[in-house]
Amino acid sequence: MAADSGALPLRRRPIDMLFVVFFAVNAVVITYAIDLEQLVIRDPARFRYPIWPPRAVVDLVHWYGRSFDPLLLARPPFWRMTIWIDVLLFGPFYLAAIYAFARSRAWIRVPALVWSGMMLSNVLIILMDERYGVTASPHFGAVLAANLSWLVMPVATIVRMWGPNVFPRQPAVPG
Repeated sequence: MAADSGALPLRRRPIDMLFVVFFAVNAVVITYAIDLEQLVIRDPARFRYPIWPPRAVVDLVHWYGRSFDPLLLARPPFWRMTIWIDVLLFGPFYLAAIYAFARSRAWIRVPALVWSGMMLSNVLIILMDERYGVTASPHFGAVLAANLSWLVMPVATIVRMWGPNVFPRQPAVPG
């Protein structure tokens, strides 16, 4: 299926390139490496290294948890559920969004708005627990900074998807 011939090519939409990069990093690095670690290793104090994600990723996640984010290591049920949502729903969304943004597919509007609302809800709930929960972070500023893109990008996605014309069109050539 070809891209909409009237839409501007991705190379002429630098803001959309930012979205594509964000979605790609989330799909490859965050969802299916960093977050997946939290499902395949139930207890970070007692585990064997899995086949995936790589040992370096596991060690990085555990270092970050020990250094800044005890909630990540505690892995209560609500936390694990947010990770399952990420792996089962957000991961496929990121792949679809990469395609849709690259090929100017307007059908991504509703899924992008749904993702935005779900992501904001998840991150705000997690941050509340990070600040005031049983395993509150002693370094909340660092945890907030590490999670800021998952507050900013959903809001940016809502703004980007607002209105009826999702992807800008090339000016008509008189002829």
